[in-house]
Amino acid sequence: MVRLLLIAVLLVPVLTACESAVRPQKLPDITFAHMPALSLNVAAVEVDSKYRPPIAPPNVEHLFSTTPETAIRRWAADRLKPGGTTGVARLTILNASVTEAELERTTGVLGAFRTEPSEQYAGVVEATLELLDDSGRRMGFATAQARRSRGVIENATLNERELFWHELTEALVRDFDAQMERNIRDHLGGWLQ
Repeated sequence: MVRLLLIAVLLVPVLTACESAVRPQKLPDITFAHMPALSLNVAAVEVDSKYRPPIAPPNVEHLFSTTPETAIRRWAADRLKPGGTTGVARLTILNASVTEAELERTTGVLGAFRTEPSEQYAGVVEATLELLDDSGRRMGFATAQARRSRGVIENATLNERELFWHELTEALVRDFDAQMERNIRDHLGGWLQ
């Protein structure tokens, strides 16, 4: 019995030394509060999502601390403001996906001395902004789509990978923001205040 106790006491430090604590990192919010609001001549702004994440490979957006869909919702809250007395501006999210694809890497002796990208991440966000009168009739619309694709290095830590995903989402939604603002000004300029 003493022998088992002694073995257990000696094994505890060895087993705990094998555990590597990954400290969660606090990533900044993806926000558009610093951007000027797009004030529309409507009484309300709504956000609807038609995108249903599969939560299965090759899709990985559900693993992100801030999903592209969440970032687009935040964009709408920060940038689209009602400034009228009637009508609705409805932003419909059509796609907010990120997929992962394994990349081919160099094998053998050469592969042992190279650090290469191991996965490619491709993100797409797409949404339509419709202006509807009180009866639900569409008065005008603007759409925007953004795509980004990047590879992540094979030896990236979990924190590095999460930062990579965060940066990919931020770049994707910033591209969306630029395109949607341009299209709102081009196609819905008469409703801007």
